[in-house]
Amino acid sequence: MSKYTLGIDFGSLSGRTVLVRADTGEVVAESTLDYPHAVMDTALEDGTPLGQDWALQDPQDYLDVLYATIPDVLRQSGIDSADIIGVGTDFTACTVLPVKADGTPLCFLPQFRSTPNAYVKLWKHHAAEKYAARLTEIARERGEAFLARYGGKISSEWEIPKVWQILDESPEVYEAADHIVEGGDWIVWQLTGVLGKNTCAAGYKGTWSAADGYPSEDFFKALDPRLANYVSEKMNFPIAPLGKAVGGVTPEMAARTGLKAGTPVSSSIIDAHVAMPSAGITGPGQLLAIMGTSTCHILLSEQERMVPGMCGVVDGGVYPGYYAYEAGQSCVGDHFAWFVDHCCPAAYKEEADRQGKNLHVYLTELAEKQRPGESGLIALDWWNGNRSVLADYDLTGLLVGMTLSTRPEEIYRALIEATAYGTRMIVENFVHYGVPVTKFVATGGISQKNAMAMQIYADVLNLPVYIADGKQGGALGAACFAAVAAGKAAGGYDSITEAAAVMGRQKEQFYTPIPENAAVYETLYREYSALHDYFGRGENNVMKRLKAMRTKLRG
Repeated sequence: MSKYTLGIDFGSLSGRTVLVRADTGEVVAESTLDYPHAVMDTALEDGTPLGQDWALQDPQDYLDVLYATIPDVLRQSGIDSADIIGVGTDFTACTVLPVKADGTPLCFLPQFRSTPNAYVKLWKHHAAEKYAARLTEIARERGEAFLARYGGKISSEWEIPKVWQILDESPEVYEAADHIVEGGDWIVWQLTGVLGKNTCAAGYKGTWSAADGYPSEDFFKALDPRLANYVSEKMNFPIAPLGKAVGGVTPEMAARTGLKAGTPVSSSIIDAHVAMPSAGITGPGQLLAIMGTSTCHILLSEQERMVPGMCGVVDGGVYPGYYAYEAGQSCVGDHFAWFVDHCCPAAYKEEADRQGKNLHVYLTELAEKQRPGESGLIALDWWNGNRSVLADYDLTGLLVGMTLSTRPEEIYRALIEATAYGTRMIVENFVHYGVPVTKFVATGGISQKNAMAMQIYADVLNLPVYIADGKQGGALGAACFAAVAAGKAAGGYDSITEAAAVMGRQKEQFYTPIPENAAVYETLYREYSALHDYFGRGENNVMKRLKAMRTKLRG
């Protein structure tokens, strides 16, 4: 009798569940729910306005994913829930929410429904940038050793800057919160009744390490005296190692979802990192690019190096026995969607509709007819700031070379090329600081849907680009960790590398660099690099000045 696991992937705009055969990795059924509240970036549901660079969510949407998608995959498959040996989850990160001791989010309480800081702060909430900058400055002044593990700079996307913002702007929310938790840990808590801090999010986003724990009380006190007891008061729950069962499905959640009470639930993991086993990666040197609204790059190594501009390095951050490095780009799919939604002429939409095509598909078909360099355009991919290697969210986008003859498809291609240049910058940065990259593997929707983009990446990187096999890489990865939580005796696996070797895979076909294209992109990349350093490393801070002016005038 076959055994199965569930993988539940909580993304930026939707959540999805897959039911997977543990002995083959075959996805038997899948179900997706778009978040009813989506991303709140201008106002709360009741009309309460939000400031610049806010990105909030309502945690009710996460519960709705469980209540809708789990019963749906059970109905589709006809599988007996008794044959499901484990449940795994992954989550966008850093996605934090303040809660009461029983797990109730503060934004569920009437007194906080109109208080923005009581809601979930999504990963791309950048309104804590000033707190991140000050935190980095204080850590440097104090010589804090942890800073080097994060490339020398703490991001506004991470835990402590977001928590500091809550405290500074809404102290009543901070005081009312018994815990401040990651979304991934909260959803596991709802499934099992057990609260733990997954080591992936703690390590990459919470400045925690297995060797040293969190930064000292003195450091938090140096940030703000009111934060002195942050760890002991708000983070007073245990660490939950990856691949371990946090607990079993509660009877209440079993009744809501159709799962069997007691089914093991593994600790959560960041949605990017979880894709590594589903891509069949089991060893060092293989860089995985998880391409979606943003791109996250994960790389395994047997050695720890301090790499400026990386997002973090965590011992056992994905697989035991390996250091897992993270880097990323804040704007990839969002980049292309912005152009289609706000800059593409109506005539293009009308023609795409006439041909029965998605507008992205139509633009791609036009853009792929161009030769590299033919448009005369080059862009910096900073529409949502820069995550790596500059870690500066006050940087903004740039497009150079436009003329009166510039066409929309040329701009669209230039934006895709810009993200490829940004990826090459990350790859070269790792190699320069002693972390080898021997293979490039892509996963996520863009890698599956846009062959032109993947060929551009191969040409820009001058490396073959391999593609993970499967549309739901995150959810499948979560299902792999669920199989480890269940264990071999129950029909799962005793290690994540064993699970990855069986349940994960890459497509047989891959993208090979085209020599003549690679030669042109080599020249264009040098231009990108010059613009990157000129605007990004302080020689010309016009982007920051313009953004500050906009912030001031908009109030």
